[in-house]
Amino acid sequence: MGSPVVVLAGGTGGAKLARGMLDVAGEDLVVIANTADDLEVHGAYVSPDPDLCIFWLADRIDDRGWGLRDDTFAVMDGLRALGADVWFELGDRDLAVGIERARRLGEGARLTETLAELGAALGLRARVLPMADVPVRTSVRARDAWTPFQEFMIRGCGEGPVQDMRLHGIDEAALTAEARAAIASARAIVIGPSNPVISIGPILAVPGMRGALVASAAPVVAVSPIVGGSVLKGPTEPFMRWAGHPLSANGVAAHYAGLLDGLVADEEADGLPVLRTDTLMADAAGRRRLAAETLRFAEGLAA
Repeated sequence: MGSPVVVLAGGTGGAKLARGMLDVAGEDLVVIANTADDLEVHGAYVSPDPDLCIFWLADRIDDRGWGLRDDTFAVMDGLRALGADVWFELGDRDLAVGIERARRLGEGARLTETLAELGAALGLRARVLPMADVPVRTSVRARDAWTPFQEFMIRGCGEGPVQDMRLHGIDEAALTAEARAAIASARAIVIGPSNPVISIGPILAVPGMRGALVASAAPVVAVSPIVGGSVLKGPTEPFMRWAGHPLSANGVAAHYAGLLDGLVADEEADGLPVLRTDTLMADAAGRRRLAAETLRFAEGLAA
């Protein structure tokens, strides 16, 4: 293995870019994923963003954009038949992942270890690391009510306006040794095109994370999640509005102020180098192209 390429990811955009980067960087790829969306449900410990990244990197993602390809839903159907409120849907094999993770965590394993075990079971060449091993949970205030993030997204359909958000447990979190080592030895660090506030924000809020990124000799570049002036998926717009930033490349750059050496976007931005390119990742070729262009841009900034 050479010097790693580190991708910070949370959600579909970051996972898709990570899959493209796998074609470019191979086993040198390290993904640090948001875990503030994690939850315990159906007797399982579910880690949506790391699992999404692992399923994409293992080429096991389902066409619906989440879960394992061709999974069945017999357990969810059975729970509904018993009158259970199945508001969080998991396929049978996806549920098995969460049940096994809950068992391992109950034995004292770190979340880092459980993600490595899942990656090994699926034949993953890259590494997916959690942003922290201790639980951090996002809650959102919208329509004058506080709800856990997954309930906000699923029961509340992610509808704003967002009035506030909290990261419970963030003060007790810490950058893991594995994540710190990857960042310190990286040749490039890429912030994926995930929601800057709710997906990347928790990663950057982990004590020690910003300091490690700033101290690293690697260039830090972000890929904007804004495509053609809008967001393809998810509640980025209401969260950016709550954070006080416009839905634009300038808004993304402002949100990451003090961290970036460059920005990849399909529009210009002020105050830092910008690689202006098509950021739509419609297929495997598009993911690979954007990843290759982003890595060349980042490495060029280090030259």
